[in-house]
Amino acid sequence: MTSLVVQHNGRAATIEELAPLAFAGYAHFTAMQVRGGRVRGLDLHLRRLRSASMELFGRALPDDRMRSHLRAALEAGPADLSLTATVYSSPGEFTADGDEVEPEVLVRTGPPASGPAGPLTLATVEYERVLPAVKHVGEVAKTYFMRQAAREGFDDAAFVDRRGRLSEGTIWNLASWDGGAVVWPDAEMLVGTTMGIVRRQLDRLGVPQRVQEITAADLPALAGAVVMNSWTPGVAVHRIGSVAVPEAPRFLDLLHQAYQAEPLTEC
Repeated sequence: MTSLVVQHNGRAATIEELAPLAFAGYAHFTAMQVRGGRVRGLDLHLRRLRSASMELFGRALPDDRMRSHLRAALEAGPADLSLTATVYSSPGEFTADGDEVEPEVLVRTGPPASGPAGPLTLATVEYERVLPAVKHVGEVAKTYFMRQAAREGFDDAAFVDRRGRLSEGTIWNLASWDGGAVVWPDAEMLVGTTMGIVRRQLDRLGVPQRVQEITAADLPALAGAVVMNSWTPGVAVHRIGSVAVPEAPRFLDLLHQAYQAEPLTEC
């Protein structure tokens, strides 16, 4: 059974259905890791898809239909895989039409992933995403800045807004450690599903958390830092810009413990 599956509205996608999407950039998506045919934070993924659809299209598919599309893709693949669900409107981009058209769903699966081992070095780049609360497609800047950072000898990049605040990474959320509490950036950004999972499970574990503006001047005081996304609840970061960040194995362990505490659920 192959892990590579592409479905359109719950069935195998045809070339005719896929061809227009090769040139489309007005859509949003969510990405998840599936283990044993089940998913962590399914409620967060469904909430993300609903809210982004309302923002981009003015309407959203019912959760039961979205879950049906996800199940169809899962049933066509192995128990462990990566899954991306993209929601788009058939009129596409560069048109004012689309508000009266029901969104459509493209689901793609592939091999399971767990992210890089780390620790990582992050270049800092002044950049603010358009519609930062939406996980939308067509973000050329993310890949551009990632590759630019690699050319400069870094592993990836972190974004700094016009007020000098760290917000997020190219494909990551950021989190830091002050030695006793988890510190989340206070800035406009995408709140990731893994970030949401970790935050609610840290609450249940009684681990202190707070949201705080973090600027370049605050970096030397960090006792640890990580990036996280749908691949992993934490990859250590040991340099941000020119500032070295201490190793924080306890911090990393807490994040992974919190993530593992989230139950796996069926779509």
